[in-house]
Amino acid sequence: MKDAMQAFVLEGPPDAVSASVRTIDTALLPDEEVTIQVEYSSINYKDAMIAHGVGKMVRQFPHIPGVDLAGTVAADRSGRLQPGDKVIVTGYDLGVGRFGGYGEYARVPADWVVPLPDGLTAQEAMTLGTAGFTAMLSLQALERNGLRPDRGPVLVTGATGGVGSTAIDILARAGYQVAASSGKPDMKDYLMRLGASEILTREEVVDGSPKVVLAERWAGAIDNAGGATLEYLLRTTRTGGSVALTGLVHGHAFAATVYPFILRGVNLLGIDSVNCPMAPRLEAWRRLAGDLKPRHLAEIAHTIALGELPAKLKEILDGGARGRYVVKIAGA
Repeated sequence: MKDAMQAFVLEGPPDAVSASVRTIDTALLPDEEVTIQVEYSSINYKDAMIAHGVGKMVRQFPHIPGVDLAGTVAADRSGRLQPGDKVIVTGYDLGVGRFGGYGEYARVPADWVVPLPDGLTAQEAMTLGTAGFTAMLSLQALERNGLRPDRGPVLVTGATGGVGSTAIDILARAGYQVAASSGKPDMKDYLMRLGASEILTREEVVDGSPKVVLAERWAGAIDNAGGATLEYLLRTTRTGGSVALTGLVHGHAFAATVYPFILRGVNLLGIDSVNCPMAPRLEAWRRLAGDLKPRHLAEIAHTIALGELPAKLKEILDGGARGRYVVKIAGA
């Protein structure tokens, strides 16, 4: 391993974060078991928040963000992995409390590391990243709670983002009738290519009426929005159906009554991709590489260099992105 590396580095204080691509001493990497030469990372909404100091999630500086990475093992003190092994790391404290994927090297606990499954390249794994992993966890949770293709349509909100785009692709591949909601009317053709058969505007998935339940419509939903959109979903989900909640781009608070739960048996399923145990984590990646590997990864992905991160992180935070930004790390 080199003595220095290129990285996207944040400097504090927490309420005035600044960022730049620069050379940093690899001696600053944490004292953990597995050293990884990073080939690709990606951009998630959390990365954009961290880079702009939103929520003051990072308090130790300098800091390297990036909550996803894929690369090659350079060394492993635990003995579980061999130099040259291809691996993925997503979630846990990566890129938040520990240095993340926006540098040429990362060092993490062995318990965080997922072997890159057959069927995926490192670049494809980062096209998926936390977003694709979250989409798969959502589908698995919905299916555990009774969702099947013959139960009816599934709605994906925030459909042009990373979770939404991947969710549409894997749902369509699994045989579901998929509806997509987006605030970007110019993205209709993109969403239909991914597999959506119906496109709704953002306004069509909000209902301000005082009714405690509305007409039953959705067998299930993957919701990246929260807020008033979640209120609508709970009131329109069919009897016995479920809503998998993954995000809050429309707000962290929502108003609800108990009626959808006690009159229709609706399930609200929280999806935690950060601290997901290893067994379901491995199963989700196995399916993403196998029977439900998205067909449109090349269209979902936009590959960028480290130097493009500041502009793209701002774009993500402002809600202007489509699909996934994959970050090619220097030397990949």
